[in-house]
Amino acid sequence: MEPEVGVNRTSVTEFILLGLVETEQLQSVVFVVFLFAYLLTVGGNLSILAAILVEPKLHTPMYFFLGNLSVLDVGCITVTVPSMLARLLSHKRTVPYRACLTQLFFFHLLAGMDCFLLTVMAYDRFLAICRPLTYSTRMSKTVQRMLVVVSWALGFTNALNHTLTLTTLNFCGPSVINHFYCDLPQLFQLSCSSTQLNELLLFVAAAFMAVTPLVLITVSYAHVAAAVLQIRSVEGRKKAFSTCGSHLTVVCLFYGTGIFNYMRLGSEESSDKDKGVGVFNTVINPMLNPLIYSLRNPDVQGALWRVLVGKQSLT
Repeated sequence: MEPEVGVNRTSVTEFILLGLVETEQLQSVVFVVFLFAYLLTVGGNLSILAAILVEPKLHTPMYFFLGNLSVLDVGCITVTVPSMLARLLSHKRTVPYRACLTQLFFFHLLAGMDCFLLTVMAYDRFLAICRPLTYSTRMSKTVQRMLVVVSWALGFTNALNHTLTLTTLNFCGPSVINHFYCDLPQLFQLSCSSTQLNELLLFVAAAFMAVTPLVLITVSYAHVAAAVLQIRSVEGRKKAFSTCGSHLTVVCLFYGTGIFNYMRLGSEESSDKDKGVGVFNTVINPMLNPLIYSLRNPDVQGALWRVLVGKQSLT
């Protein structure tokens, strides 16, 4: 029997998150591994943030944006992993409907902000390498703050739209989510009402928040590559490619997993793959970012060392 138009038939008050594994022995292993990954990620990103704050050499636009990226990485893993660890400890898999929507909102807020911030960082590299004479005026402190605020505003708008439209869906059961956190594709599969509007919104958001920034990043780095190749000094080219290479690695990891996750709506057979992609998005990417940005950057390495041993910068 078809539901009456305009009647909200949502009867599900909580969802059951199956998590990554079901056997109790493996759950203990998963708990230890993810607790270690969480502490390592938070420690690594906060160390990067502390190094940027205390080291005068790093008081530049590039590192200002990197500091914001570190905050996002801490937020992204905090939105998903601690709640999963709590469920593993309590052996309770249920999550209230509102808590599920809250987690989804903050996850998409941070992911959306990530999209725009990576674009801003590419624009910063474009100005620094291709427009060095006007860089200081085009990327002033006011401009930096405005770009970050706009990124937050766009991410907030995207997350709010997805969350509000999700509340219009009816969930009548089943309520089992084969994942370790609440996300749109899995919730769409549980809805007993049409998700056509939600999927259309997700498609439009993907075009605006993923495809458009990716095109802008590609165009920026095409100009950067052309400018770097004109540098006669081998050392100069190496330094320019080094700073850009770290950012490009993060972009490829972020967009690669994101596109894989959200461009396959309606595929019920891929739930186990979704878990792997989810781990990559929420755990591995934030954990790798501090390593990627500090591995080939002597300024960051030196600042991190001074933070760890408590020495002040000489400059």
